[in-house]
Amino acid sequence: MTKISLGSHPYLLGFDQLERLVERAAKGAEGYPPYNIEHLPPDAFRITLAVAGFSDDDLAITTEDRQLVIRGRMPGADESRVFLHRGIASRAFQRSFVLADGVEVVSAGMENGLLHIDLRRTAPQQVVKTIPISRKEGIVNE
Repeated sequence: MTKISLGSHPYLLGFDQLERLVERAAKGAEGYPPYNIEHLPPDAFRITLAVAGFSDDDLAITTEDRQLVIRGRMPGADESRVFLHRGIASRAFQRSFVLADGVEVVSAGMENGLLHIDLRRTAPQQVVKTIPISRKEGIVNE
């Protein structure tokens, strides 16, 4: 028995990229840094990442190919410090979120070790387009 994937179903034309988007989203499923996603009615979202110890300069937020990518990298460690216990993570990270069509990043800000990224869903444009049917003259059926 042949398994039909979602992207190859004959009624879902052009959705072959959907499976790739799901795979990309699954790759970013590591646990660091922890985050929350809130819905802010009516059409907004807020992603909050716990980035204690990172400064604004240590973080980069970009959108790449319908993905929101947050990267963090701390400067080199101070060799003069001796830790008896080190429980606060300071490793580099990359966290990605796949964005739906029409979702855009509005702003980002830091507050008390939390990075807030605000997103908004824009209203989809309802466009009705009539496609003309061309007639080919001079074709003879044999």
